[in-house]
Amino acid sequence: MTDAQTAQNIATTYDPTEIEKKWYKTWEEQGYFKPSGHGESFCIMIPPPNVTGSLHMGHGFNNAIMDALTRYNRMMGKNTLWQPGTDHAGIATQMVVERQLGLQGVTRHDLGREKFIEKVWEWKEQSGGTITKQIRRLGSSVDWSRERFTMDEGLSNAVKEVFVRLHEDGLIYRGKRLVNWDPKLQTALSDLEVESKEEKGSLWHFKYFFEDKSVKTQDGKDYLVVATTRPETLLGDTAVAVHPEDERYAHLVGKNIVLPITGRLIPIVADDYVEKDFGTGCVKITPAHDFNDYELGKRNSLPIINIFNKNAEVLGEFEYIAKAGEQISKTITAPADYAGLERFEARKKLVAQAEAEGWLDQIQPYDLKAPRGDRSGVIIEPLLTDQWYVKIAPLAEPAIEAVQDGRIKFVPEQYSNMYMAWMRDIQDWCISRQLWWGHRIPAWYDADGNIYVGRSEDEVRAKNNIAADVELKQDEDVLDTWFSSALWTFSTLGWPEQTPELKTFHPTDVLVTGFDIIFFWVARMIMMTMHFMKNDDGSSQIPFKTVYVHGLVRDGEGQKMSKSKGNVLDPLDLIDGIDLESLVAKRTTGLMNPKDAAKIEKSTRKEFPEGINAYGTDAVRFTFCALANTGRDIKFDLKRVEGYRNFCNKIWNATRFVLMNVEGQTVGKDARPDLWELPEQWIISRLQKAEAAVHQAFATYRLDLAAQAIYDFIWNEYCDWYVELTKPVLNDAEVSEERKAEVRRVLLAVMEASLRLAHPLMPYLTEEIWQTLAPMLGQGGPTIMTAQYPIPEQEKINEQAEADMQWLQGLIGAVRNIRGEMGLGNARLLPVLLQNISDAEREQITRIEALFKALAKVESIEFLGKDQEPPLSSSSVVGHASVFVPMKGLIDPKAELGRLQKDLDKIQKQHDQIAGKLANEGFVSKAPAAVVEGEKAKLAEFAAQLDKVKANMEQIAAL
Repeated sequence: MTDAQTAQNIATTYDPTEIEKKWYKTWEEQGYFKPSGHGESFCIMIPPPNVTGSLHMGHGFNNAIMDALTRYNRMMGKNTLWQPGTDHAGIATQMVVERQLGLQGVTRHDLGREKFIEKVWEWKEQSGGTITKQIRRLGSSVDWSRERFTMDEGLSNAVKEVFVRLHEDGLIYRGKRLVNWDPKLQTALSDLEVESKEEKGSLWHFKYFFEDKSVKTQDGKDYLVVATTRPETLLGDTAVAVHPEDERYAHLVGKNIVLPITGRLIPIVADDYVEKDFGTGCVKITPAHDFNDYELGKRNSLPIINIFNKNAEVLGEFEYIAKAGEQISKTITAPADYAGLERFEARKKLVAQAEAEGWLDQIQPYDLKAPRGDRSGVIIEPLLTDQWYVKIAPLAEPAIEAVQDGRIKFVPEQYSNMYMAWMRDIQDWCISRQLWWGHRIPAWYDADGNIYVGRSEDEVRAKNNIAADVELKQDEDVLDTWFSSALWTFSTLGWPEQTPELKTFHPTDVLVTGFDIIFFWVARMIMMTMHFMKNDDGSSQIPFKTVYVHGLVRDGEGQKMSKSKGNVLDPLDLIDGIDLESLVAKRTTGLMNPKDAAKIEKSTRKEFPEGINAYGTDAVRFTFCALANTGRDIKFDLKRVEGYRNFCNKIWNATRFVLMNVEGQTVGKDARPDLWELPEQWIISRLQKAEAAVHQAFATYRLDLAAQAIYDFIWNEYCDWYVELTKPVLNDAEVSEERKAEVRRVLLAVMEASLRLAHPLMPYLTEEIWQTLAPMLGQGGPTIMTAQYPIPEQEKINEQAEADMQWLQGLIGAVRNIRGEMGLGNARLLPVLLQNISDAEREQITRIEALFKALAKVESIEFLGKDQEPPLSSSSVVGHASVFVPMKGLIDPKAELGRLQKDLDKIQKQHDQIAGKLANEGFVSKAPAAVVEGEKAKLAEFAAQLDKVKANMEQIAAL
């Protein structure tokens, strides 16, 4: 036996604020986040957030999942590493610093490249760690001692090494191709950096006249009407396309048409890309300024004519390429008065000229999706530019095989189909960006335009025997941010050096990510890793074994969260709370449209009249995990957070009950199953099954099921039932001290195991309580983080005890329901009659009789024969058994009849109103049949209620 006098009481109320600050600081300072196990390794890589970023719901969701997986595997004794780091975020970071310089009246060009980069590094050191501080607030147990940054020296060397080796392997080249061009930022963009937004636009219809005046359309016209949403690109048209099966134009295919303004002759071609029902069914083709047109141009060997410069202004001389894929072969002088015009100014001028000259047919309003740069907000211009590319097909083949043969698994599996669809239709990857902040491309040019690739200028000169007096100029461009992040799993572990960490933790175990970057990041990591990382036998190494894909976090109505909608929630606001005025200001600041701001303010004040309460990290994290089904988007409802904050309170208060009944009392030192009765046998058995369910949930990445199993066991079984079952024992002077000591031990032991079970999902609360409870069992340690995760013990599962307990719960529930229905209060002891009881059930009742009487507040149990008529009673059914509580002597017949008479009068009034409506021929003849039938159903329901109340009144009158 042990004495629990040394245990310390916990605070009266649960306040997460101080707990969270204290424990995270302790965990980090003591190095508990570092790999420390001695078993097999477990490694998870954080998707590196932008260094400019701040926490949003997606980060909160993602981090809650990753930390739960990390803490679970750490407690399972694995040598666990959660690798943190941030991404340099080329465009976003450069914009932040340029904006700051702009406030001082300075541009990056005023500073020059070197000085500007120094300013970016200064900003990064001073302000770039915001998101890492916020990640700490989520309780994320990443190994901060290993934090990496995609622009740090080690990762920069890895990037150069990969670029050089890919170039040496013939997998990197420089070429002129169509890219997403941002005229404001002056750089190419990836598809992920382009947002297609629904906007109001126009569809302009222009007349293109046939070269041969004798050629006519079916309706006798000597021109085609061509519809377009971008009139200004007409200057670069190289064909008009129709659908091959469009009978209206079949006779015109192969004919020439005169391009307005320019006078150039262009062919009419047939291609099934054209939609017969769009506009007139005739589409202008501008291969240099539309991705679909570019592909159509290649299929039909059309020339390409670039009409814009990088500012999206009309060139003085158009660049002409003989056909798709060939180099520039000549130039074409721009039409008079168009050279130098910005593209939208050119549009206005062209439309005005078309109207004046009579070849504008009509203008229609048209809803379109405008591609805008996610950072600049300007319309993206497809533009032919010289860029660096990765030849992707050879890299894609082994990456496809790794998923096909199961070396890499997607969870849920359906996302492997999305991955495969992308990979089998993959295009070469444009990796260059026209920025200053980023990994500068390790390529140099001589005066003749020859290109040399190497790790440094010195290496280039040595490798190519270039004299020191020959001027070389390094490429001005930097690499796409996705290029460096594609190396994330191995570059962060020290590659190209063969470090111990690389040997221990690679390949990593699981990648947790959203579906929207499967192609941009996940696929590229697989390709790059398999090309550069090899096993001892020379086979390709994968970056991770599992890709766990989660859905997007949406608001309670299922809408995507966005600042423009005003429905964004900040995880830190849920953790710390925020007052209404601060929330309104946060949601409306930066909105350009005052009407939108006013609308968002109104909806915010209506939804959160008192602001947002502080729920604490554990409640927010548990909510994320409880919603983490496989792959589907989740609706985030604050009521769920409130419910799980109540769950935290429930655990806290249950702990206080345990301490009040244990402190200063004798506690069993070792388990004594011989002293267990039904409650102990049952709760220990249920604990094993809860543990098994949680292990299974983690194994299948169903954190929602893990959360549900933890919640059900702690709240419904331990708190609501076992705690109540112990009270009669602990308060009974007749019970032996030995038995009481064992009950106290089980109370403590099950709660302690529950804390370890819940720790991966709610770390702070569990650590705080565990530090108090574990020593009382002669256990404990520096932190619950490294305590053994509960392992189910099959031999402790007791199916008979569970069946008996289920029977007991049913009986208690039945009596409690009767007590509530009859308004008898909780203090009064009730007589209970049981009927239709089998022999086995009689045995069960014998085993549970004392507990049943204590918890249901029952004074006596009497068994009725099968055909025996019970006295006037309130009844319920448990399985095949009937439970009766006689009403005689328990209620005041006169008062009860008065109450029932009021119910009868109310129901009668409702019945008569509907009966009157149905007796009205006008209503019955004019109302829809479904409405009439609905009213008839209501009438029948009220009639049944009247019969029931009258029957009850007759019974009570007989008392």
